[in-house]
Amino acid sequence: MDSKSTTYITAAVVTIAAGLAVYAVYFDYKRRNDVEFRKKLKKEKKRVQKAVAESKQSELADSTSEITPASLREVLKQVREEPGPQSPEEKEQYFMNQVSIGEQLAAQGPKFYLPAATAFFRALRVYPAPVELIVIYEKTIIPPVFKLIMELSQLDVSNPTSPHFDTTSLDGQDTSPIRGPPSEASSQEWDKVTDPAGGISLGGERKDGRGIAVKYRIEAYFDNFPPKGKNVSVVIREVTPGQGNRHILVADKDFAAGEVIYKEFPVVTALDPDLQEKETHCDQCLRPIQAGMSIQASPESSPLKLSYCSKACMLASKSQHHSLLFTLDPALPPEIPSAPATPELQEARREAQAKLAEHITKERRLVPLLVARFIARQVAFETQKLAQATAPGTTFAAPEADYTDSDNKSEKYVLADHIERLRYLETVPNKDEFKLLRDVLAAALPGLEEFISDDKYATLCGKMAYNAFGVCFGGGRDDRPVPDARPENIEKTRTPYGTQRQIGSALYTVSSYLTHSCQPSARPSFSSGTSEISIIANKDIKKGDVLTVAFVDVAQHPDETVIECRRRRRFELARGWRFSCNCERCVEEAATMTAAEKSSAPEDQKDESKVESSVDKYTMAPKDDVE
Repeated sequence: MDSKSTTYITAAVVTIAAGLAVYAVYFDYKRRNDVEFRKKLKKEKKRVQKAVAESKQSELADSTSEITPASLREVLKQVREEPGPQSPEEKEQYFMNQVSIGEQLAAQGPKFYLPAATAFFRALRVYPAPVELIVIYEKTIIPPVFKLIMELSQLDVSNPTSPHFDTTSLDGQDTSPIRGPPSEASSQEWDKVTDPAGGISLGGERKDGRGIAVKYRIEAYFDNFPPKGKNVSVVIREVTPGQGNRHILVADKDFAAGEVIYKEFPVVTALDPDLQEKETHCDQCLRPIQAGMSIQASPESSPLKLSYCSKACMLASKSQHHSLLFTLDPALPPEIPSAPATPELQEARREAQAKLAEHITKERRLVPLLVARFIARQVAFETQKLAQATAPGTTFAAPEADYTDSDNKSEKYVLADHIERLRYLETVPNKDEFKLLRDVLAAALPGLEEFISDDKYATLCGKMAYNAFGVCFGGGRDDRPVPDARPENIEKTRTPYGTQRQIGSALYTVSSYLTHSCQPSARPSFSSGTSEISIIANKDIKKGDVLTVAFVDVAQHPDETVIECRRRRRFELARGWRFSCNCERCVEEAATMTAAEKSSAPEDQKDESKVESSVDKYTMAPKDDVE
């Protein structure tokens, strides 16, 4: 293969890997900051409106009467079989060309409405925020064409997060999820359908300002997540007075005290450094390793000292993150042709990995390792999808299959969708740490590092810091080395036993929506002996009740008074998650405090956690509920 072909393939893979940590950074940046996308859509609005005004109302009403469902399916089949654009630049050019073609065809009269709708639909399929674009379409495109676009969307069952067009059969069902609903301002123009748990989706039949009836169904993210088998839903509600509305987890049915509400596998895990050195626990599932049963990663192939409880865990670690981060294995699947790495490149890669491993071992912090593994897992998933497209008919192991627990064989959303919606804390990460990770990515696949910006890395660190759970077996351990950092700089994880008793950290998608209470309705358990988390009811729970857990040790110790216990909890919450708890227990205890005790208590602090601006802007909520 010549160097030009190799360069093209490498560039394509780097583009597909844009799902890592930045959720298509190029398009995301353009969508948030470049108003030209919207300006160009509206450029010929007056001309289109003039053409509409010149058409007779009867012509508009009859313009789509001869277009049958069969013809729409034929159009959709044709669109799916077309080769799609791959790189961000190609997608942008394709998008603008299709919008321009659609505008020109729509202005030529009813005979061209279907071709116009087809062009607009092509543009919709490559746009990273489809709901936002649909809202723009509704305001700028004549009703008959907009109606056809929505009908095509209803027939489309492809995965909008995939860079490749789906070629599955058409069944007329609308199962295509669309990233998030529109903002509150635009959503007021749509019908709202509220499910029993309080979640909101868009759909139904409505008449627009010009009297045209439009049927549509748009599924929002939380229509599909969490999976139905979890028996929980995510809704928007104010849990703690004064802390504002937020996404929280509620029960979908009644649970008795002691009953398991749901179980969940982690997205990524990180074993405590001291246990990693002792080789007593599996680095992948965190299971205690029986004497003589461990499988070690080869020192020649990895700068980190890793042990596994089984070959299955070793292979899972390798496929999900380890190969990219800490080995010299090819960064691309064998199905994707690539030029062999030169000895010079391999040595540069080995050196970059050794520096990152040394930093992680020295700092003894888990957040950087969680972030690095999360990014590597995204790259693994996206490159395997590219390999699937390169070698159709070949079956690949899905790196995400063990955490999605999807009701369907094909998961509707990918890691970028899940992580984007989680809350985070603003942090100032170590710049040397950030550079070390970029160097590892660049050495593995040149260009890959460009998709990890300083700001995005900081956000990912903040999401791991805010959402990670501490994995504890039994009541936890008592031999964890005491951190020598300042109290406010010590890493905290969600565990009712206290972070100091954990054996490692793990990130979960569903459980990240659990909120804190000093009198929690549920508790995390790791009864399987691995990092698989079980959420167990502490008391009888009714359908619709909020599910809460304790982020810190909320038990009153023998040497503590009630007020001392309250003070300790609030200090830990402020240092780890930057909020003051106003749960029922905290309020009742505050009522018994003396004036002197109140004056010495930590000051109340409004929740400083945040959501990304893209999620904030397109979060559907009741009036004044958008955070």
